[in-house]
Amino acid sequence: MAGGAATGPSQYAAHRRKALAGQSGWAGLVHNRRIFAIAVFASLGGLLYGYNQGVFSGVLGMHTFDQRMGSAVSDSGKKGWLVSILELGAWFGVLVTGYLADKLSRKYTIFLAVIIFCIGVIVQSAAFHPSSIYGGRFVTGLGVGSLSMAVPLYNAELAPPEVRGSLVALQQLAITFGIMVSFWIDYGTNYIGGTGATQSEAAWRIPIALQLAPAIILGAGILFMPFSPRWLVNNGRDDEALQVLSRARQLPVDHELVQIEFLEIKAQYLFETEISAVRFPQYQDGSWSSGFKLGMHQYLSLLTTRTLFYRVAVASLVMFFQQWTGINAILYYAPSIFQSLSLTGNTISLLATGVVGIVMFLATIPAVIWIDKIGRKPVLVSGAFVMGTCHLIVAVLTGVYQDSWPEHKTAGWVACVFIWIFAIGFGYSWGPSAWIVVAEIWPLSIRGKGISIGASSNWMNNFIVGQVTPTMLKHLRFGTFVFFGAFTFLGGLFVMFFVPETKGLTLEEMDEVFGDAAGTAVADQERQTEIAERIGLTRYLHTEDSSKEKFDDPVYNDEKA
Repeated sequence: MAGGAATGPSQYAAHRRKALAGQSGWAGLVHNRRIFAIAVFASLGGLLYGYNQGVFSGVLGMHTFDQRMGSAVSDSGKKGWLVSILELGAWFGVLVTGYLADKLSRKYTIFLAVIIFCIGVIVQSAAFHPSSIYGGRFVTGLGVGSLSMAVPLYNAELAPPEVRGSLVALQQLAITFGIMVSFWIDYGTNYIGGTGATQSEAAWRIPIALQLAPAIILGAGILFMPFSPRWLVNNGRDDEALQVLSRARQLPVDHELVQIEFLEIKAQYLFETEISAVRFPQYQDGSWSSGFKLGMHQYLSLLTTRTLFYRVAVASLVMFFQQWTGINAILYYAPSIFQSLSLTGNTISLLATGVVGIVMFLATIPAVIWIDKIGRKPVLVSGAFVMGTCHLIVAVLTGVYQDSWPEHKTAGWVACVFIWIFAIGFGYSWGPSAWIVVAEIWPLSIRGKGISIGASSNWMNNFIVGQVTPTMLKHLRFGTFVFFGAFTFLGGLFVMFFVPETKGLTLEEMDEVFGDAAGTAVADQERQTEIAERIGLTRYLHTEDSSKEKFDDPVYNDEKA
């Protein structure tokens, strides 16, 4: 390992578990059919997230919605609030989800988020005034934000370690699939009652209300899903955790693979408990007050420790640049953008918007293959340069033809094609890769809090982009694309010069690349090794296939990876 970091018994046990478990990636998902099915079902939360992102862009351009909501749509400032208030709700939802997931369990948090989501959708579907849309979207945002964190957390903790990476990609695929479906549903319902003045209000009420179907399925079904074994262990329910792992693996409770997985979870729980006791002994009495103070001190450590602050900056800025590529400006306002390019008629603009959903979904599929072979940095940097170039080309075409689009329809379609290419660039790069980087750069002891900071940065910047885009399109016109293009290039340069490559790094190696070879992660590894020995995890080293020499052999590890 890099830097000569010691390899502890827990890592050799992990090698043993991997050797027993078999394949990873998509083949591993097929092998673990039950977990795969549960993860697909739970990823309905990602579908809701993506569908909600995309559906409102088509609704905004519908004639009857415009007539019903009046100035809330025609006024660019109010229109920005109409869209972005959902992101503000999601920001609040993300911040409280960590606490709820620990107290209520992952699956009951998903259930609660679905209820909140459904309340918001019902209010919007029955709205007759802008205030109902504002309030409904804020409440829906609370649910969306909570689901965007709770569902990946549930999937990751229930999944066998060898397929967790693929499940992250599955979640992202669900999001892009939801976006794609929402665009085409908007395109279809746009014809209800005719077009223009004859259009029925059902044209926009139905696509909003359709979100209830997958939400109700998710809410009802999650009650029959197992608890996260990690949450069960954290709450002293070890026997139940063993039963969940046994059923998930379709193996007896006393099987070596089940026992190793259980002991690894137990070791992590003890590790986090002991870290807390060592660093904050004054807050270990179990009271609400001590728990709150403990959480605040742990958050403060992210700002006062140099190497941890570096990671906070990387996580926050990666999510900042992800949003300021302008992706959600495209998703939320695509029909308006395409109409401004002289793709006349709401039907044609919705059709062009639907293509955005298709190409982004298809581009996300190979990301699961590329990201671990090529690395995070090349994918992010290339994606930024592709997207930035598309922005600048659209800006040039708009600057030249913005006052004469009807006479230059070919130029309008060329601009449209480059927006589609932009969506492809985001789909294979910043869509999945930004979340992967934010999830893997943290030492184990503060990973949850670090991820919450990255997620909150994502939603807050999402909110700001949704708020300012209508005003930018109205006043800056082609300058809007120059603005987003500049930030997209800056994002690529930031990753190129300031974000370390994290592909394949262990915990202690991660600490080294962030500038502290003798810091947090190395100390964490030493403590994990001691815990593994104490609880008996190391006894699984003493088997015929798990000698230290064999696990140190790179050929063996490559074959079993």
